[in-house]
Amino acid sequence: MRPAPTPGEIDRHPGGIVSQWLVTHVPAWLLLLLIVVGTAGSAILIQIVVRRRFPGLRGDEHNDVTKFAFGVVGFVFAFFIGFVVSAMWSQISQAGTVVRTEGTAGSQLALDSHVFDQPDRDRTRQSLLDYEQAAITEWNEINEGRSYPEADRALTRLYAAYEAVQARTDAQKTLLATSFGNLDDLSKARAERVLQARVDTGPPWALWAVIFVTSGLLLGCAIIYGVERPANHYAMVAIIATLVGAQLFLVVELSHPYVGAVSTSPEPLQQVIRTVHAAGGS
Repeated sequence: MRPAPTPGEIDRHPGGIVSQWLVTHVPAWLLLLLIVVGTAGSAILIQIVVRRRFPGLRGDEHNDVTKFAFGVVGFVFAFFIGFVVSAMWSQISQAGTVVRTEGTAGSQLALDSHVFDQPDRDRTRQSLLDYEQAAITEWNEINEGRSYPEADRALTRLYAAYEAVQARTDAQKTLLATSFGNLDDLSKARAERVLQARVDTGPPWALWAVIFVTSGLLLGCAIIYGVERPANHYAMVAIIATLVGAQLFLVVELSHPYVGAVSTSPEPLQQVIRTVHAAGGS
């Protein structure tokens, strides 16, 4: 399986660019703090204005309607956010499986190369080492919205190195055939990894709009709910706003399978490099 050429730049929607910048440049704990404090602070400020301008909301007359709306909106918000978070977590799980497949295939290539003659062994291991180093560089380039053609060329050279192997013994022929199978697995996993990094860039604007609308409705119901004692009302709004902010943080953090605090790690690719070195590839 030969690598296909890739474009120089990767098109991403604006929401994906913003969320990727946040998870790349802002530590997860600080991002969580900013989103929660921003959400809760904004909700409380709005609540202060509403309570001062509409003192009638402190009574119980409208609470029957608000309770019903609160229950419906809360259920829809919980169901919708749960669905979004679950879908995004499955993307990260899939990305982890893909990267582990790529790393496992590469490590097996390094281990199986010991049966080849010295020139073939050195050439295949060096080509594998070059590819893995290019793949790790590509990891960062793809996350920045760029492609890395050198990874395609390194994979082509890796195929060429195995095509040039002269298998003389039965063991060499068997492991050469097995190596081509592992090489195809590596190439397929790499292609899937690159494609997923390009297309899984978080919710589009339409989905973000639904998230913000449902969040706003939930906070709005909490703000206009009639509570006579201000301390209890502020505490209720702060708790709900904190919950909404935490859910928004999860959506942002899970938007990119290959970047961020909870993203998939390139450790399997780095493990291949360590395997090559341990096998005497450099």
